[in-house]
Amino acid sequence: MFGINMSMFGSSGIRGIVGKEFTIELAEQIGEAVGSMHDRIVLGRDTRTSGPMVAQALISGAAVAGSDTYDAGMVSTPTLARAASSFGCGIMVTASHNPPQYNGVKLWSPDGSAFDTPQMEEVECRLESPRGGRDWRHVGRSYSLEGVEKAHMDSIVDSVGVSTASVVVDCGCGATCRISPLTLREMGCSVLSLNAQPDGFFPGRTPEPTENQLNDLKASVLQREADVGIAHDGDGDRMVAVDERGRFVDGDRLIALFASAMGARGVVAPMDASMVLDEIVGQVERCKVGDVYVAETLKRTGLDFGGEPSGTFIFPRETYCPDGVLAGAMLAKMVSEQSLSERLDELPSFPVARESYRFEAENKAEVLRHLKENMEGLDCDRLLTMDGFRAEYSDGWMLIRLSGTEPKLRTVVEARDDEELERLATIVHDIVGRCLP
Repeated sequence: MFGINMSMFGSSGIRGIVGKEFTIELAEQIGEAVGSMHDRIVLGRDTRTSGPMVAQALISGAAVAGSDTYDAGMVSTPTLARAASSFGCGIMVTASHNPPQYNGVKLWSPDGSAFDTPQMEEVECRLESPRGGRDWRHVGRSYSLEGVEKAHMDSIVDSVGVSTASVVVDCGCGATCRISPLTLREMGCSVLSLNAQPDGFFPGRTPEPTENQLNDLKASVLQREADVGIAHDGDGDRMVAVDERGRFVDGDRLIALFASAMGARGVVAPMDASMVLDEIVGQVERCKVGDVYVAETLKRTGLDFGGEPSGTFIFPRETYCPDGVLAGAMLAKMVSEQSLSERLDELPSFPVARESYRFEAENKAEVLRHLKENMEGLDCDRLLTMDGFRAEYSDGWMLIRLSGTEPKLRTVVEARDDEELERLATIVHDIVGRCLP
């Protein structure tokens, strides 16, 4: 069905359109594969309409392999990842920031990190060569599990402490609808919630909290004269922000902000992260795009913070899972001590442009071939190919890579001034035009 060599896993688990790339049969097979590796599994899901259906298929598959499943219900991804500490592994049913017709699974180890490369390869091997199930006397059982959301919230409050900030939080109708507002209130914040009803159709905005989706959040922050606005994606592993002036704060600057506030001695960041990190942090360790690779590199280097421009942040002293709820709480604590705009204005700033271009999934190999040919022909100072193609110049850089979660080309251009940004962006646009059918 699928070849080995990570043909199923993208940069953030296994995902696809329900009934097309991601079927109930596949979910059951994943449950059986993971169940053959672990006797006890904790399971959670976000608010997507297909979530209960997929969860039942995973439970059935795990039962065939003789594994017991503990169903935590609708919870955020970081909640589920933390709960995995008491089990062999965790399975989160989510497609994170993808549109509502998508779903998938992401697998978690007891230390809170996503399955690493060897673990993902093991799952794929078992999918390729399924083992015989247990007989009727030894099939697995399923149980309901309560209390994991409160445990997550209590841990954050104990760790972060008190904040008197006024916060507007946009949950996007996703899995943070309960935990993010409640956590902030428990800390002492004044909280206004937007899109705080769980709804798998995501009627308020898309599950991806991009700037153009957050007009309601910006307006509410200004109207309420709040200290900060916080927005999450569909499953709560991401957090982006709006400052008290209603200005969107992207993930790059939040990485820099957290690193600076923590006094981090080093930061792990992917290929698409801003060069502002190199300006403010002594050590920047680059990795492939995807929180699993950030976590792997944090473990290898022992550095104390990692993050991605998409809005995922990993604080390894707490967990190796990107935790948008924790990040939001930490930001609320910070702005109660100094305004967000003042903190941001202290950071260096470079113009940046990000774009994405969709293509048909069956054209992936052809797109990649053309991309390789065009990028290897560039006259640049250095070309990095760890994940996509990052061309570096004296006054900026550009990256073109295939998304790990959907059929898209993602591009990033950053430069020291607008003139260089425009020059590099023109090169990127021309290359993309030659790569897409």
